[in-house]
Amino acid sequence: MNGSEAEALAIDALGWLAGQPEALSRFLAASGAGPAELRARAAEPAFLGFVMDFLLSEEPLLIEFCGDRSIPPETPMRARAALPGGDIPHWT
Repeated sequence: MNGSEAEALAIDALGWLAGQPEALSRFLAASGAGPAELRARAAEPAFLGFVMDFLLSEEPLLIEFCGDRSIPPETPMRARAALPGGDIPHWT
């Protein structure tokens, strides 16, 4: 997955979260962003990485999102890896 595909999926995930009031409340609390900031921050690749981090941190939410979008559950992880800060560190 390339960076623009990952950004598109993260923007889609952010829009999906906006339709999930309880999850959106947790996301806003975790991100420190206010509802009015979401549209502007959606243009920031690093923020989109945080969107994917949040989604990946809550398995039931991840499964629901993937089911609603008819995508495999590993797709958001691949998207996260393509966004800033998502590369897997190599400790060797």
